[in-house]
Amino acid sequence: MNIKIISRNVGFALLVSALFMFLSVLVSMANGNDSALTALLISFIITFIVGIFPFIFVRRSSGITLRDGFMIIVLSWLLSFIFGMLPYILWGGPFTVANAWFESVSGYTTTGATILENVEALPDSLLFWRSSTHFIGGLGVVVFLLLIIPNSSPVRLRLTNMELSSLSREGYSTRTNKIVRMFAAVYLTLNAAAFFAYWAAGMTPFEAVNHAFSVCASGGFSTRTQSIASFGSRPIEAVSMLFMLLTSLHFGMLYLVFATRSLKPLKNPVLKFYLLSLLLFTLVLTCLLRADGCTQSWGESLWTGAFQIISTASTTGFSLSDNADWPVTAGIVMMFAGLMCGCAGSTSGGVKADRVLTFLKSVRLRVLRTVHPSSVTEVRFGDHIVREEELSAQMLYLTLYCLLISLSVFISLLLGVDSLNSFAASVMSLGNVGPALGPLGNMGSFCSISDGAKFLYTMDMFCGRIEIYPILAVLTMLFSRKVK
Repeated sequence: MNIKIISRNVGFALLVSALFMFLSVLVSMANGNDSALTALLISFIITFIVGIFPFIFVRRSSGITLRDGFMIIVLSWLLSFIFGMLPYILWGGPFTVANAWFESVSGYTTTGATILENVEALPDSLLFWRSSTHFIGGLGVVVFLLLIIPNSSPVRLRLTNMELSSLSREGYSTRTNKIVRMFAAVYLTLNAAAFFAYWAAGMTPFEAVNHAFSVCASGGFSTRTQSIASFGSRPIEAVSMLFMLLTSLHFGMLYLVFATRSLKPLKNPVLKFYLLSLLLFTLVLTCLLRADGCTQSWGESLWTGAFQIISTASTTGFSLSDNADWPVTAGIVMMFAGLMCGCAGSTSGGVKADRVLTFLKSVRLRVLRTVHPSSVTEVRFGDHIVREEELSAQMLYLTLYCLLISLSVFISLLLGVDSLNSFAASVMSLGNVGPALGPLGNMGSFCSISDGAKFLYTMDMFCGRIEIYPILAVLTMLFSRKVK
């Protein structure tokens, strides 16, 4: 491994965090030097010095390898988590080391779960920093890195594959550099549009910025404990649903719709499957909420059901009501939506609708080959034929995903988490959804669980955000070095 290349690129990732810490310092000054000023200023200085150090003392080196790329990905995220928890620890309050770690990881991975029981108690500058971790994590720490890695580097495409998922580019043939810039352009445009939409709907500019950062990153951090429900505004809820849906769609598809001024890209079979799934989940949840008396009318049930399903499937985690009061069956529906989640090439987490559709088509393929052994059958996505090795890779990922959930549930039970939330919290953490059920639900927090359980769920968040393989690759590299 090339330590020089790794240190310089990881240093750049830390400088991105330092930039937003500095912006948070400015927010504090604008608010009359609030209580988080010292914590943010010290955090900025430490993070900036560590981030700039490799650029001063380490010579520029070329020839990045795939092994370097894997290490850059994992270290960039981990060190961002560590330095991102500094403002919380230095500010104090409810932020023990375990709580600060949980909030930092949840922010950067855009999970949106929190340990805070009173969000409004935080000063505005710390709220801004909290939302900024969503903004950074939504675009992806590694996407920032890809913007500075030379176009001629043979490893650039492989790094793009790991960050954006190979599924996200099927049917969108374009050069690697354009993929990265297209992803960044769509993300920044959505953030700007969400800000103005929230502002027009009635939020203050400060709240609009924070919620734009959250909704476009599919995060879920809010400036209020009761999330979107606290505003009591249908326009704000409608804006939230619109942008939660948009940011859970393939960014390449959104780019093509705008660039070509045509709706033809919307004929994508994955999009149709995803939207039909959302509709089915919404109708089932609507009926369950109305039958149990959780809402006063069918209209309210439909609105609440649609909002919560879109919020869960997009892995945003905003809420209109407390799911701790819902029937268990409604919670199960939410967990199924949290398993599938949005489309590849978006900011959402989960296994992705693309993989779920691939799985269903694979099952159908096997059944047809069993019934008609001599027939020629294949898995298609529009005009694209999915090769057998691609099918095997996606099935392997789904298997690893299910194994991680099972392992997380088992460890959760050992750590004292009740059986229902062991499963719900594991699914929602690995899917980067955020809220689970009961006391860990929409209006609750993860403050009451043990430090061990908090660390476990942050590891789930990390694995879900970078889609497992880079972590396994780095562990394999480290283990092979020890064996030698």
